[in-house]
Amino acid sequence: MRDFSSDHRWLSLNTATVRKQGDLVEIIEACARHGIRAIDPWRDQVAAVGLDRTARAVREAGLDLSGYCRGGMFTSDASRRGEVRDDNRRCVDEAKALGAPCIVLVVGGLPQYSRPGSEASKDIAGARGQVEEALADMLVYAKQAKLPLAIEPLHPAYAADRACVNTTKQALDICDRLDPGRSGMLGVALDVYHIWWDPELMAQIARAGKDRLLAFHVCDWLVPTRDILNDRGMMGDGVIDIQSARAAVEAQGFAGYSEIEIFSNDWWSKPMDDVLRTCITRHRTVV
Repeated sequence: MRDFSSDHRWLSLNTATVRKQGDLVEIIEACARHGIRAIDPWRDQVAAVGLDRTARAVREAGLDLSGYCRGGMFTSDASRRGEVRDDNRRCVDEAKALGAPCIVLVVGGLPQYSRPGSEASKDIAGARGQVEEALADMLVYAKQAKLPLAIEPLHPAYAADRACVNTTKQALDICDRLDPGRSGMLGVALDVYHIWWDPELMAQIARAGKDRLLAFHVCDWLVPTRDILNDRGMMGDGVIDIQSARAAVEAQGFAGYSEIEIFSNDWWSKPMDDVLRTCITRHRTVV
């Protein structure tokens, strides 16, 4: 396993971590000040400052991208299928323009939550089938752009509203069906917040192998968790064995960034520079 104790070369900041403290250009500038060399921007943050301005700011700061958040939200009623397709193709175009190495996919839950206004449904099996069908369509477009897609399994608490793919096994099963030749164009983004609890995790990481492991995200699970969405912990403040998860993905050959992604009302209330300094310290001592 790589030694992060002496520097933070392999730290990437998911820009949601400080989304309340500044716009995307301000976040990019802060990362450059602190020597953070990579980011994973969110589409809404890009849209707020403009795609061209984002690309220019990233280039001028000399940053890499570890991914692009987020594509997906595939589930909808029939009237919105075209909207889903077009939105995800725009996501591919944006990621390509920014030089992202992959798109992180949050696949969507039940249609009425993934695409508000869709007819309400309780059919989660149908939602999973719809995810696979829409993902297959997106994959064709992404292959033309040579832009890999990374399915992010989310904690089962999000099955209804955000993602009906909830385990690494489910995500890899989809990969195997849609990309049996392991082209490198379809894999997983593993976020310890969502997968740490899974008794099959280590076996599924080994199953994934280097070519399916496209992104690795870190934060921590607090006890108690006061808000399932916006009370993630800073690494070291919770119960996740982050180093064991990182050791497992690196044993398969993953050598990319450890991306810090923290949705937290507490951390959003702190000055951006303080948050980034803490991220750097914990990256060196905990991750």
